[in-house]
Amino acid sequence: MEAFFRTHTYLVDHINAAVRRLLMDEIDWSQRMIGIKGTRGVGKTTFLLQYAKEHFDTHDRKCLYINMNNFYFQGRGIANFAGEFYKHGGKVLLIDQVFKEPDWSRELRKCYDLYPELKIVFTGSSVMRLKEENPELNGIVKSYNLRGFSFREFLNLKTNNHFKPYSLEEILNDHEHITRQILPYASPIKHFQDYLHHGFYPFFLENRNYSENLLKTMNMMTEVDILFIKQIELKYLTKIKKLFYQLAVDGNKAPNISQLALDIETSRATVMNYIKYLADARLINIIYPQGQEFPKKPSKVMLHNSNLMYAIYPNEIVRQNVMETFFVNSLWKDHKVNQGGKESYYVVDEKTKFRICDAASKSKIRTNNDIIYARYNTEVGKANKIPLWLFGFLY
Repeated sequence: MEAFFRTHTYLVDHINAAVRRLLMDEIDWSQRMIGIKGTRGVGKTTFLLQYAKEHFDTHDRKCLYINMNNFYFQGRGIANFAGEFYKHGGKVLLIDQVFKEPDWSRELRKCYDLYPELKIVFTGSSVMRLKEENPELNGIVKSYNLRGFSFREFLNLKTNNHFKPYSLEEILNDHEHITRQILPYASPIKHFQDYLHHGFYPFFLENRNYSENLLKTMNMMTEVDILFIKQIELKYLTKIKKLFYQLAVDGNKAPNISQLALDIETSRATVMNYIKYLADARLINIIYPQGQEFPKKPSKVMLHNSNLMYAIYPNEIVRQNVMETFFVNSLWKDHKVNQGGKESYYVVDEKTKFRICDAASKSKIRTNNDIIYARYNTEVGKANKIPLWLFGFLY
């Protein structure tokens, strides 16, 4: 136990969270069992340590951070360890990468039943279905999602500002006023391309090659977050990676499921399952027409965020695809996005139509008062024309 406390103290002492995440204030910390899911690389470990730093003195033994990567837990269950921590006055146990423990959900249930004064906050992969696949946790765990940096968080970091987030309704109704509050202090368009290229994952702050680091992370997403958690045999890994690459280079369009099945030598049903796994891992977003959902064929598949596009196929970037990917990714946290009709628009929350377009384009676009135009290559908007970057302020 002493070794774990020493590690906890060192990590909390040396944590340097460049941005305080909005989720910190959205979580109901009074809950006894809290699950924080998120894709690999978005900063879940930093988030746990930041919580410990904000709520406890570094040497306060009521709080302890542990990581299931530690080989110690191969021979000892979470409940057994938690019991010892609890017996010595422990109140909050922070468990990182809980899925590395084979029987993790039952072990957490034991903790909940045996130690009524113990709070457990654990992190897991976005692929995990906490309640659907782990009925023993139903009714006792409150689940939250930690996302990569929003454009707002990235801009705050780069310009040393503290711009607040806005709801979609606020942006739609008051975007002209909002931009007037921001533009005197920062030029969003100067930082927008950097964000699209390397601003979503917090590890851009590290002194390493971002694209290489992201490629490694993407491989871990398929090898661990999909294969390990979904219990898929290793021999199918090549098929999943090949499918992911093909979807990426095809761009933002409807997938040809029959052709993809031929390409990776599997059935159409398996292709659809793999597409769902890739979406769960936050590697892609799948868009459906209104009223349809999985297992129907999607009307469009795109990468989950624009950083992935630049890492996978930097020589084949289509700017319109990048901007649509940014839009969908920004809305994805709290809103439902569907494919609209033939006019290349999206429908958000089944009511508001959006079209993403280039404000600098010389070609005339016939505007429609029923559609919101999210325009890139501009910092300001008017009426139903809103600068695209502002949708990066939704969280």
